[in-house]
Amino acid sequence: MGKIQVLDEHLANMIAAGEVVERPASVVKELVENAIDAQATTIEVHVEEGGLELIRIVDDGLGMDREDCRLAFERHATSKIQSARDLFRIRTLGFRGEALPSIAAVSRMELTSSPSSNQIGTRLTNEGGQFGEPMDVAAVKGTEICVRSLFFNTPARLKYMKSIATEVGHISDYVNRLALTHPSISFTLTHNGKSLLQTSGDGKLLHVMAAIYGVQVAKLLLPISGESLDFRWSGFVSKTEVTRANRTYLSTLVNGRYVRSYSLNNAIMRGYHTLLPIGRFPIVALQIEMDPSLVDVNVHPAKLEARFSKEDELCSAIEQSVKDTLRQGLGIVRPMVTTPKAKVVTQVVQPQFDLQLPKPSVSLSPTLEASPRLQEWMSKQETKREQPTESLPFQRETATIKESLARYENAEQKIVQDSMWEKRTERSPSEPIQTSTLGITAESEVGLQDLVASEAAPTIEPTLTEIVEEAGSVEQPTDRVEADDQSAVPLLYPVGQVHGTYIVAQNDAGMYLIDQHAAQERIFYEYFMAKLADEGISSQMMLFPHTVEVTTQEATKLEKRLPLLQSFGLEIESFGGRTFIVRAHPHWFPEGAEIEVIEELIQFVLETGESMQANVVQMREKAAILMSCKASIKANRYLTHAEMESLLNQLRTTSSPFTCPHGRPIVIHFSGYDLEKMFKRVM
Repeated sequence: MGKIQVLDEHLANMIAAGEVVERPASVVKELVENAIDAQATTIEVHVEEGGLELIRIVDDGLGMDREDCRLAFERHATSKIQSARDLFRIRTLGFRGEALPSIAAVSRMELTSSPSSNQIGTRLTNEGGQFGEPMDVAAVKGTEICVRSLFFNTPARLKYMKSIATEVGHISDYVNRLALTHPSISFTLTHNGKSLLQTSGDGKLLHVMAAIYGVQVAKLLLPISGESLDFRWSGFVSKTEVTRANRTYLSTLVNGRYVRSYSLNNAIMRGYHTLLPIGRFPIVALQIEMDPSLVDVNVHPAKLEARFSKEDELCSAIEQSVKDTLRQGLGIVRPMVTTPKAKVVTQVVQPQFDLQLPKPSVSLSPTLEASPRLQEWMSKQETKREQPTESLPFQRETATIKESLARYENAEQKIVQDSMWEKRTERSPSEPIQTSTLGITAESEVGLQDLVASEAAPTIEPTLTEIVEEAGSVEQPTDRVEADDQSAVPLLYPVGQVHGTYIVAQNDAGMYLIDQHAAQERIFYEYFMAKLADEGISSQMMLFPHTVEVTTQEATKLEKRLPLLQSFGLEIESFGGRTFIVRAHPHWFPEGAEIEVIEELIQFVLETGESMQANVVQMREKAAILMSCKASIKANRYLTHAEMESLLNQLRTTSSPFTCPHGRPIVIHFSGYDLEKMFKRVM
């Protein structure tokens, strides 16, 4: 007699339940998806004791007659597909016909359903796979399913259930995602009688996200939308100041179905690149529509994963769409201030900050004297001096004023010496400053751009920098932001420092705190990225060539990737055995950190994969971040007033002045109203 035998139906259902019914949340998922497929507009989910004691699902969908109620518990019985062709164009959430028999096999289950409120409904009970007799009952249109004593006949499965709080968390998480997927359906979720979720079903995704994540978070969400030839997407992504510690807040919803997609999540995170701190993740709900033939949802027992036939194209489009959305929605971070219960009408008086710089008594060149903007600037300064101003406790001290005046008096001398300076340095005037702090001290020899940027009068329009630039006395970077432009960061006037780390600045809109290290990181990052993108990279020879020793295995790999490093601007070659020698590097490598940058780049090349093109992009990115961090001023470095002015002016010229390359915020803004609230001037 053979050893192989066909399992009886009851045992087969219990085995199938091991795949379909992993935990109480799996039961909720399957039953709620059936309700959605039944065109329900209202779905109630009531849970007791984490779902182990009771799961009750009530919907107002199409309902079933007596015959369908009985057939629904048969394995592979479904109304959602008719032929094999339907598997390639699945539009429903369920289609296998395994959920109800699998759940019934491990619980005490009761189903009540009616296709119309004017008809008699049907009630059917099932205990561990054993059916009771169908009964006629009075019922409204729709279906109600009660699942009690889950896993009562499979104690091994019950043994490995987590705590009640954990199971409720899983249930809540999936109901939340279903609510995000179907904002036109009103969802209600309760646990032991306590409401956990209530959505209106008005079809607005933002209202659902407010119900799930809170109104404060909803206010910081950005709408995202787009389409390509094969795909269409819409939803919301959070601003960079709203982050979470894990990826569970990334919801990708494909054709009305929540799917876990590693590729789509990575595309979203690439869109946030350099805008989020390491280990932090955004809140995203992204609804994607495509032809069902382009996605295969029949690749996972719980239908939580999917395959896309044009995955690379979709991911590229999503990544670019996220980048474009964030670029429009980026702004200066403001502290979360609780909204007062009662509306208070008050007049917010913005402090007028006037440094009261004395008129610079410099001997100007004929070109500057003829400049109309210079005449206007001097006239405004004369007017300001004549107007009485209230003394402020944070005005510049007399010694600082005299120091500033002395620097202005030396301006023309610096301009005359500019040509001599250009002959002594390799750095062009448009390059960022590269010294121990900002490279702008009264004693150091600096380029004219550094001088002009640091000596810009902070309380005037136009600035002295622009006057000199208009006069044609010096070549300035073409991308310099004018003082009266629409820069993302407004003109900021530095007041001082906190612990040598944070710059305190102000303008008419309030007070600002600036992380000086993060600010210069962003400046250098964009500068180095522009340099790395330049095909004509120029290198400078090292006085003492640098040798690098690697393992035998690494030497073989590095030998193949030398062209990659050479195209990057490094003059590197094999020096025999496991040793390589570097003779030259790009001249704009951070001074004092050249060796460290070289070794980091070599290590990065050894760790990356085989895709040469991807390596080039990644290496440029890594190099720019590394060099910007090494070259930037560190915490506990006290800056002069001129250095702070220069740093803030350079920050305004960047394309994304809100976060450093590691995603940390650069500027935090406290409005006048925020300050008055903190000091209880406004109640």
